Amino acid sequence: MPPTDCVQPKTPPVRADLLPYGRQAINEDDIAAVVVALRSPMITTGEMVPAFEEAIAETSGAAHGVAVSSGTAALHAAMHALDIGLQDEVIVPTITFAASANAVVYQGGVPIFADVDADTLLLDPSDVERRITPRTKAILAVDYAGQPCDYDALRSIADKHSLTLVADACHAIGGAYKNRPVGSLADLSTFSFHPVKHITTGEGGMVVTDNQPWAERMRRFRNHGITVDYQQRQREGSWFYAIAELGFNYRITDIQCALGLSQLSKLDGWIRRRQAIAQRYHAALADMTSVKQLHCSADVSHAYHLYVVQLETDYCPLSRAEVFAALRNEGIGVNVHYIPVHLHPYYQEQFGCRPGDCPVAENAYERMLSLPMFPAMTDDDVADVIEALNKAVG
Repeated sequence: MPPTDCVQPKTPPVRADLLPYGRQAINEDDIAAVVVALRSPMITTGEMVPAFEEAIAETSGAAHGVAVSSGTAALHAAMHALDIGLQDEVIVPTITFAASANAVVYQGGVPIFADVDADTLLLDPSDVERRITPRTKAILAVDYAGQPCDYDALRSIADKHSLTLVADACHAIGGAYKNRPVGSLADLSTFSFHPVKHITTGEGGMVVTDNQPWAERMRRFRNHGITVDYQQRQREGSWFYAIAELGFNYRITDIQCALGLSQLSKLDGWIRRRQAIAQRYHAALADMTSVKQLHCSADVSHAYHLYVVQLETDYCPLSRAEVFAALRNEGIGVNVHYIPVHLHPYYQEQFGCRPGDCPVAENAYERMLSLPMFPAMTDDDVADVIEALNKAVG
């Protein structure tokens, strides 16, 4: 007679192939646009770059766009435009990708990590105000997962303390706050065009702003600090250029911008698809006591770069690591976004950050998972995620 505690046979995984948490979509129109750029006389510093800048600026309701080589370069350019320097403080949420804080450090500044709201994981305005000092120069808000922050509250704090408000909107192009498009909500806003983002240029980024002097300074910054670019010298029939300040080679190519322009034409439809996938997740999670979805404010249009859930420890007997492994074994490529930046060894060693500095974020981190979210997901893909989640946590 077999023992009563024998292990039951495992059921087959939900999927044989891994469904990633994010993925680009490239079609023949995109390829054709890149081919045209490749066959043009200029494949970098040509006409496609300003065309892409103008199109993104128009989409985001800003006067100027400055295209660069990555979202990180966009953040760095924004900090340079604001003249962030030695020991200047910039308030940054700790739930973000490290580039948000790194860009401050590149300039010699000090990122001051603020906690997040427990329901949305967005920057908590009350914690921002608590951390302002005489050395604070800016607030860098992060539109985490694609939901715009509470910009009315943040603007009020920024104006009260004469601070610049910057939006790390790398998750949120195509979103809106109180019917105002992302890109028009802060003094400067940064975008990323990495392959898992809403549109891609392979790698790439942009800063949008209404401030022309900042835009001009960022254009110099992306080109070694040179006062006149190649196109200007060609028009003027001149060879002369001068380096007015230290810059970087953060230029983006015409090839990338051609891809970006083609992708931009699909943005609205892709945002609608992301929102439709989110609604299917919402409905499924409503019946799961062990998993909690993040709150979405009624006055925003969420762009859903990520779909983040949190395990309810009172109802879920498994740890996040166990649920993560179980979902991966089912063929679901879940991820975690993000380890709070203040907990990374570099920031603990260099800036004295410690566990306990941002307790809400630290608690959320221990329980969070990102479910697959990208427009090319089929309804069957979404159903697979839901089935696997039910298998993992009941």
